[in-house]
Amino acid sequence: MSQSKVQSLCASQPASLSPVIFAVFLSVRRSKECKSMSQDQEEQEDELLALASIYDEEEFRRAESAQGGEIQICLELPQDFKIVLKGEKQTEHDVSFLPPLVLNFELPPDYPSTSSPEYTLSSKWLSRAQLSALCRRLDELWRETQGSVVLFSWIQFLKEDVLGFLCLASPLEVAGGPAKSLPERKRSDGDGKTAGGVPGDDGGGQDPPDPRAVVEVDPRANILPQLLDFDEAQRQRVFDGKVFCCGICFTEKLGSGCLLFKECAHVYCRACLSEYFQIQIRDGNVQCLNCPEPKCTSVATPSQVKLLVGEELFARYDRLLLQSSLDLMADVVYCPRQMCRTAVMVEPDTTMGICSSCQYAFCTLCKRGYHGLSHCRATADELRSLRDEYVSASDDGKKFLEQRYGKRVIQKAVEESFSREWLDQNCKGCPRCGTNIQKVDGCNKMTCTSCKQYFCWLCLSQLTRVNPYSHFNNPASPCYNQLFQGVDIDEDEFWSDEDD
Repeated sequence: MSQSKVQSLCASQPASLSPVIFAVFLSVRRSKECKSMSQDQEEQEDELLALASIYDEEEFRRAESAQGGEIQICLELPQDFKIVLKGEKQTEHDVSFLPPLVLNFELPPDYPSTSSPEYTLSSKWLSRAQLSALCRRLDELWRETQGSVVLFSWIQFLKEDVLGFLCLASPLEVAGGPAKSLPERKRSDGDGKTAGGVPGDDGGGQDPPDPRAVVEVDPRANILPQLLDFDEAQRQRVFDGKVFCCGICFTEKLGSGCLLFKECAHVYCRACLSEYFQIQIRDGNVQCLNCPEPKCTSVATPSQVKLLVGEELFARYDRLLLQSSLDLMADVVYCPRQMCRTAVMVEPDTTMGICSSCQYAFCTLCKRGYHGLSHCRATADELRSLRDEYVSASDDGKKFLEQRYGKRVIQKAVEESFSREWLDQNCKGCPRCGTNIQKVDGCNKMTCTSCKQYFCWLCLSQLTRVNPYSHFNNPASPCYNQLFQGVDIDEDEFWSDEDD
């Protein structure tokens, strides 16, 4: 009964009946309101309990002090979905997960019979215009089902239809701030509608931003690292919950107890890889921490190595890895002082290095004190190796050695090296003065051409001038009866009449 009818009825009846009719009207109205409020509260409670049973605590959190909560909605991305960094060089990244849309809501007392939920919709990678379009779509879904609970319908729309609704496709273009994934230009499909723009834009200007649309990042920030970090964390979470068979011990284990090589996707348990990595690091093979699969070249990342070995071994791995990396750099040499050995950066087109630790200035070619424009000096042993290096070098290599040591030094090295080899093979040094003596013929009693010292050719012992042959006649001598040892004697020539 409407209020106007009650007032009319009260006016037409005696005054004594008016209060009674009015009391009946109030009673009926209060009964209807209580019944409606009770039904709304019951439907709200059922809806919140249903959401809590469908989604886990990370997806849905109910508010403690009010009828409301927060829902984090991860979009279902198609396979091989990519994001592109906008810039001079566009780089594509494969992603399986994007940061969730966050729906914060509160249910008014007359929901769902009369009012819709009060909410905000936020995102790290959508623009405010895109979020505003989503808010308008949520309002449309409420009007289509007014009088019924709508939160689950909202969640399904945000989870499954956002990409199609906003015309987002792979590759998704991101730059500074939220993803600029929609093309700037619009094309007409023939009936006045536009494609590639935010829904609701009729071409004459975009709708004003919805106050319920919240962008969670600074528009000037680069969101690509955040997107990639979230994708990596979600991939790891999915991996941890699966079961894998270790390729070494052939035991089935959860992914949380395994390690995945990212390049080849081979999986091994952490216990087996930990032992394998420890052996390799102790042996100094830090470049060989690769996938155990035969012929596989995937290498473990430093973060994976740190996860599987102790602090001491990881420090050794880090140090050896740095050293091996420096060794491969052409502009890095080490201080030649044994107590220093600090890595030194060398300026281009110069042969001088200055150690930042001990301040030692040295030649980067010969590792001796810096000698300016003078050629590097070489020791006798270095000359011998220099000869071999020069003879086997290419034309460019020979030019480099000539610039480093000088042509005269190279020529001298070649000549002296051959001379030294001949002397080592055909001569012996005098035990007194060291003069090189060549034995052409005769017995093993030799006379130095320089100091006239008698000595034994076999054992290089100095012989007395009084009786040098006693060395060969004494039974206690190591060269007893060996005066002519190793001498080829032609008896006819040796005992010729000329010699007599």
